[in-house]
Amino acid sequence: MTCTTSNTLYRNVFVLLGFLIATFSASYSQQEPQYTQYMYNIGSFNPAYVGSVENLDITGLYRAQWIDIEGAPRTIRFGVNYPFENDRMGLGFNVQSDQLGPTTNTFVDISYSYQIYISAITKLSFGIDVGGSFLDVDFSKGDFENPGEPILGREQINNFYPTVGAGLFLYHDKWYFGASAPNFLPGGLYNNDVAQVIDDKLQVNLIGGYVFDLSEKLKLKPAFLVNFVSGAPATANLSANFLINGKLTAGASYRFDNAISGLVGFQISNSMFAGYSYDYNTNPIGQYNNGSHEIILKFYVGRGSKTKKEKNENLKGKPKQIDTPRFF
Repeated sequence: MTCTTSNTLYRNVFVLLGFLIATFSASYSQQEPQYTQYMYNIGSFNPAYVGSVENLDITGLYRAQWIDIEGAPRTIRFGVNYPFENDRMGLGFNVQSDQLGPTTNTFVDISYSYQIYISAITKLSFGIDVGGSFLDVDFSKGDFENPGEPILGREQINNFYPTVGAGLFLYHDKWYFGASAPNFLPGGLYNNDVAQVIDDKLQVNLIGGYVFDLSEKLKLKPAFLVNFVSGAPATANLSANFLINGKLTAGASYRFDNAISGLVGFQISNSMFAGYSYDYNTNPIGQYNNGSHEIILKFYVGRGSKTKKEKNENLKGKPKQIDTPRFF
């Protein structure tokens, strides 16, 4: 009876995931910046993730893409994930600045998530985020192929448009799967000027990963991220990271028809992690640049004190259990 109930729950969960993805397919959103260290940055594109963390965490990220190409993308992100004591809800906050040529797009949003238990060790989190994008375009920067275009006479555009996104995050101590869309407001909200400089298209993100215990001091985590953008080929990322002795992380990633990457990270202290990645382009643009660099810093506030899980177990009279920090 228990097995049948559990199978029914899982079947319903995956039906729900399929429904969510189908719903996203009828929506519209801006294209999100790409990350190589996406496995440490899930809260930036999936609001359902924010309540899954054990303690308050703060993330800072900087990405410099296509070094030596003037006007190439630069991304700065600051994010906070805050889990509630009730082990059900979470709040998140994101500020992200994406620069490309004469365009700077700054996204600000607040996320909320609510999670339910699918089994004793598996949870499903639902998330939503609301915010907006501050668009700044300075046409005095750079040279343009068609300088006679009427919009170039404006020299500068400053605008704001709202965003609403949603996501699901199904996870266990050893694996996770998520689906999200950063924004599904109709494209008609943008005015004619913005429509000429922002190509408003659907984007859906699918992410997943698993943690293998190879030995007491060695773990392996393969992961994937797939981005679907309406009217463009899907972008698929595959990665594999090793966690050595609970401190050193090393691995590689491959973005199909785009780049191969090396990743390294170090748990500086119980409450601080630093990661770095380097991308080498495998497509034709690789001969014109010296790759891409990405740096991430994560701060875990309160790590070392009792986690939500430990507090709940103590309240239930269960013995204290010390868990290895999640690898995602």
